[in-house]
Amino acid sequence: MITDRALKAWSIYDPLVRQRFRLIVILFPIVSFPLYQLINPARSSVLFRLDALFDVNRWLFLEIWGFIPVSLFFVLMFVATSLVFFFQEMLPVLRHTLDTEHPEHEGTHLDVDPFMGEASRRLSIKKPEVLLIDDDSPILFSTTGKDAVIFVSTGLSRALPPEQMHAALAHELAHIARNQRPLLIAVFLLRIIMFFNPIVLVKFRRAVRDEEKICDDIAVSLTQNPAALAATLSVFYQKTDGPPEPDPRKLFRQPVSLEEYSHNLHLGDRIRRLETGADGRGERWGVPFLITLLTIAVLNYFIV
Repeated sequence: MITDRALKAWSIYDPLVRQRFRLIVILFPIVSFPLYQLINPARSSVLFRLDALFDVNRWLFLEIWGFIPVSLFFVLMFVATSLVFFFQEMLPVLRHTLDTEHPEHEGTHLDVDPFMGEASRRLSIKKPEVLLIDDDSPILFSTTGKDAVIFVSTGLSRALPPEQMHAALAHELAHIARNQRPLLIAVFLLRIIMFFNPIVLVKFRRAVRDEEKICDDIAVSLTQNPAALAATLSVFYQKTDGPPEPDPRKLFRQPVSLEEYSHNLHLGDRIRRLETGADGRGERWGVPFLITLLTIAVLNYFIV
C-alpha cells in the first residue's frame, strides 16, 4: 500500500522506476530482520512488543465467537496463495522448461537480418535464432539461457508487415537481455521462496507487468517506431466489453476467462501508452524512493 500511494503521490509513471518501488516489498524483508536486530537486540523482547504498533502474536491467538482462532484465517490465506502460485505461476514455468529443455527445436529458420544482428549488438547479447513454427494463431515467445531462441508462428508472420515484425522481435530481444540480469533472477528466486505471501504475490505480478512495459520501451529505442509495436500488440488484443458474467454451468472455465480479460486490460494499457507516448522516462525518483524506503523501514521496525 505504501509503495502504491508513493507512486501515485509523486506521479511516477516510468515502468522501470515503478518496478524498483515494487521490488522494495520483495527485497527489503531479506535485510530488515538482521538490520533491526543490529540496531536494537531487544526488539524481540516482551517489553518491546508491549509498545509496538502491531504485535502479530496478540492477533493470532484471538478467537472469533470464542472458538475460531484468527490464526486459522491466516493459514487458509497462505494455503490459497500457495495454490494460486503453484497453478498460475509454477506449472506454466515447469511446462515451458520441459518443452524447451531438448536441444532440437521444431521449426524452420526465419531470416530477419540485418535487423537481428544490429539489435543484438546494441543490447550486448548473443544473436538468438528465430524459428518459424506452423500455427495459424498469433504466437510469439522466446527461451532464455545460453542459446536463446525466438519462436514466431506462421500466422503471426503472415499478419505482420516487416516493421511490425521488427518491433515484435525487438520486444523479445529486450526480454532475453533483461532475463540475464542477476537481480531479476534473484527476485524470481525470492518470489519462489516466499510463495505463501499474498503481498509478494500481488507485487510480483505488478512488477512483471512493469517488465513488459520496460521491454516495450527498449523495443521502441531499437526501432524508433512506437506505432509499429502498438499495432503488433493489437494483434494479440481481443476487445471485450467487460469482465465475464459468472456462469454456474461453466464454473471451472471462469478463471480462464477472467485471466484473459485481465490480460486484455494490460495489453490495452500498453497500447494506449505507446500511442500517447506517455513513457514517464526522465522523472526524478531518487528522493521519493528514499523517503518510501525509510517509511517502510520505520513502520516495519515497530511491527513484530
